[in-house]
Amino acid sequence: MEGLVIKNTGSFYVVRTADGDVKCKIKGNFRLKGIRTTNPVSVGDRVAISGNDEEVAYITSIEPRRNYIIRRASNLSKESHIIASNIDQAFLIVSILNPSTSTVFIDRFLATAEAYSVPAVLVVNKIDLLDSEGNDYCDALCYLYETIGYRTVKVSAETGEGIDELKEMLHDKVTLFSGNSGVGKSSLINLLIPGLDLRTAEVSESHHTGMHTTTFSEMFLLSDGSGYIIDTPGVKGFGTIDFNVEEVSHYFPEIFEVSRECKYGNCTHIHEPGCAVKKAVEEHRISESRYASYLSILDDSAPDKYRKPF
Repeated sequence: MEGLVIKNTGSFYVVRTADGDVKCKIKGNFRLKGIRTTNPVSVGDRVAISGNDEEVAYITSIEPRRNYIIRRASNLSKESHIIASNIDQAFLIVSILNPSTSTVFIDRFLATAEAYSVPAVLVVNKIDLLDSEGNDYCDALCYLYETIGYRTVKVSAETGEGIDELKEMLHDKVTLFSGNSGVGKSSLINLLIPGLDLRTAEVSESHHTGMHTTTFSEMFLLSDGSGYIIDTPGVKGFGTIDFNVEEVSHYFPEIFEVSRECKYGNCTHIHEPGCAVKKAVEEHRISESRYASYLSILDDSAPDKYRKPF
């Protein structure tokens, strides 16, 4: 029997089949097939399952993945964690206030999406909280990423502003929702799929950070049956893993474009003479925040070889 993995609870998976949803496990040796992740099976996987005499279903194989989003596992620095697979698009939910999402977090997510061929959209939630200064910063942030080529959408789960635009973008798509804890992913999904009633929590007043309400990734069918939303646990940081240092610049579209003008084909854009990227940063044609994020990923990928110059 074949099906779609729609939920991961840590101890078992829920697989949606033509005959209904089935709770499944994986056998121990399934983990030993060279898959360097904390979760060899992820939400979004197409799998084959079979039962045994005790009526326990097991996942026996995974179909080749079209793509996936992966990050460094929080508890095992050398291990990776697949967030979800076979995704049409990823919505990175961010907020300017309560909590504030850093550009480093945004850039690490976007670079990972580029690396694994997942189209990404930047969704700025909680715009109802912004004063004049906050709105100016929000506009500048959106302008930065729009000039690079990313679509941005401003929304409010509190007022409903922008929700109709999101609904249109979800049609016939499998869409991953990701972001820091507390940015309002669950609140937005509740608006997009009425009656779902995912748990939400207030942001900590003392630390201005979100409290986790989603524990494991889960896929939800849209009300009209035209697509799926994958809800994922909120994270504090987004650690990249398995990036080839020579290719990191490829995942920053504006840096990759300008790098064609560098004197050396293997330029790292750190210390080489004739570097077009460093010149573009100095002339503000590439933002300093994006360049800093690029350097931070290089440092993650090869800490003994690349060090930030500032």
